Amino acid sequence: MKKIAGILLIDDDETTNFLNQRLLDRLQITDHIHTFVNGKQAFDYLYNVSNNNYEKGSSEYFKPELIFLDINMPVMDGFEMLDLYERLDPEFRKGIVMVVLTTSSHPQDTDAVETFAAEYIPKPLTADKMNRLLQKYFPNMQTDKV
Repeated sequence: MKKIAGILLIDDDETTNFLNQRLLDRLQITDHIHTFVNGKQAFDYLYNVSNNNYEKGSSEYFKPELIFLDINMPVMDGFEMLDLYERLDPEFRKGIVMVVLTTSSHPQDTDAVETFAAEYIPKPLTADKMNRLLQKYFPNMQTDKV
């Protein structure tokens, strides 16, 4: 089975990151997952990858194909991160699926997500929600594993 090149989990709640990583590991859809606890860490990582500013032999760096982003985080929240992300090279952003994964159902937040090229999914991430994402964006990768 083909796998996703890599996934970023961006959430200030380490338990959420842990549980999401466990789910993704169980689904066996990627061999590369990085977690970040705020948007600044994640943006710095993406900026470096987009500019090839890392050691080429390092397995710590990869261009993700899927990013899960929380909205409410310290240092740099999800909307600030999305704003900066959209300023990265459009060629780099091609092939990356951005998913806002949040507990916020406030209409102001859901409307704001629509202004960005991002999916909106309410927490928690489940195998069913993951399969729907795979079906929509990675149709050759659906999984029956749970």
